[in-house]
Amino acid sequence: MSHGAKKQHPKLAITIGDINGIGPEIIIKAFREDRFLNLCTPIIYGSAPAMIFYKKLLQNKGFIFQTIQHPDEAHPKKINLVNAWEEDIKIQVGEPTPAAGKAAFRALSLAMEHINSGALEILVTAPIHKKSTQQGGMNFPGHTEYLAHACNTDQQLMVLVGERLKVAVVSGHVPLANVQADISKKKVLKAIKALHRSLLEDFGCNGPRIAVLGLNPHAGEGGTLGTEEQDSLAPAMEEAARHGITALGPYPADGFFGTGLYKNFDAVLAMYHDQGLVPFKLLEFENGVNFTAGLPIVRTSPDHGTAFSIAGKDQASDQSMVEAIYLALKVYHNRLEYKESNANPLGTKVERQKDRE
Repeated sequence: MSHGAKKQHPKLAITIGDINGIGPEIIIKAFREDRFLNLCTPIIYGSAPAMIFYKKLLQNKGFIFQTIQHPDEAHPKKINLVNAWEEDIKIQVGEPTPAAGKAAFRALSLAMEHINSGALEILVTAPIHKKSTQQGGMNFPGHTEYLAHACNTDQQLMVLVGERLKVAVVSGHVPLANVQADISKKKVLKAIKALHRSLLEDFGCNGPRIAVLGLNPHAGEGGTLGTEEQDSLAPAMEEAARHGITALGPYPADGFFGTGLYKNFDAVLAMYHDQGLVPFKLLEFENGVNFTAGLPIVRTSPDHGTAFSIAGKDQASDQSMVEAIYLALKVYHNRLEYKESNANPLGTKVERQKDRE
């Protein structure tokens, strides 16, 4: 297959996250080798003084970056940095502060400004502290909701991706007391469709199989322990089937994961945050990645938080950040290939025939 349209070195934005947390540290560690410089042109959105501070703290002399003003100035095969703010913001390692939250939001909003202008293709976000960023002006529960707003879409879906498991959630950053009211046939169907589309376009799955978890204990046990399964979930899955989507269930979450049934599916749709993320992090914590499906851009993030308790102590693992960058690049190329294949299916068949000959 011809991939003439594929960009071998896409520009990849990395937002610094909370400068008092482990974000700067895991970025520095992720780039301690040149593994990514032959795959993309990385552009960090943050602060040169902050990165220099952590570089000295970690005694990492090999981390070298070039300061630029705009992605158009980015140097291929080098680490680039755009200063998202000019004033001197005090770094208080391990402490959440409104100033750090404001800085994190500035880095994110500037990266999105450049992405929406067409200067960038991919976004990887280091962890933020939600309360601090809200104090700093980001009036959204988290990255996912802000990015949906910035991309002018309501099709976003949080998907946790690991080697053995992919989990999406219908009700994301919502208090547990509000989850029941947040589950409806319309919302479950929307999530099923978004997950199905992502499995096709972002992950290259053919005929994807989705498992849907019940909301109530024992998936409601025939209405004895709740009726959401009958009122919302089953009708949503029936509607999905009419669209040619394989979504099975609803399964009781405990037995589903306890018996390893998840191994028979390409992805799992959980009803609420901890129902999906607890088993995911048990299985995939070191390698897990937070991916936002349904956006017109590619966005990933490590599946952990700011980890203030270990910030600046050289204890933070960069593995999830490394996986987030690799996954972002993989999804980017998968989308290009899917678009190319579906734009000219006849040409694709001819090219495949030539490949076989």
